Amino acid sequence: MPPFAPPTDLRAYRAALGTFATGVTIITIATDNGPVGITANSFASVSLDPALILWSPAKSSSRFSLFHAASHFAVHVLSDDQSSLAMAFTRSKDTFADLDWSLSAAGTPLIPGCLARFDCTTHAVHDAGDHAIILGQVHEVSHATGSPLVFHAGGFGGFHPAPPNP
Repeated sequence: MPPFAPPTDLRAYRAALGTFATGVTIITIATDNGPVGITANSFASVSLDPALILWSPAKSSSRFSLFHAASHFAVHVLSDDQSSLAMAFTRSKDTFADLDWSLSAAGTPLIPGCLARFDCTTHAVHDAGDHAIILGQVHEVSHATGSPLVFHAGGFGGFHPAPPNP
């Protein structure tokens, strides 16, 4: 495909972005109306000291204002057998009704059985076009072993690393 400017072909631009495989997370917050979650693949580490991460919700999301205003949130890294959970949180903010979940000391909803979880306070929020960049300061981490859920070219799959070279 010849090079192009993103505004001239948004579909091709999105397809090009989709060639980059990402992990899959669910971000959770507490609201006055109960727990809310959303599936996101825009998660990244930012700093080890201080411990900072980021994620980027779309402004077009019906849940954007809730996440934009949240003072605390948790990022749950999904395992390769949790694609149905990821799909459930893409469709509805009310998926907690079907889950066995708990609350962190800060009152953030926590989903069990994930590969890793980062409990955060919102450190900063930056405007970023049709998204926002939410920086979180990590206060507590939990993690397990396993294979992550991966998103690539519009679909979910697993990642299984090759054995190390002898």
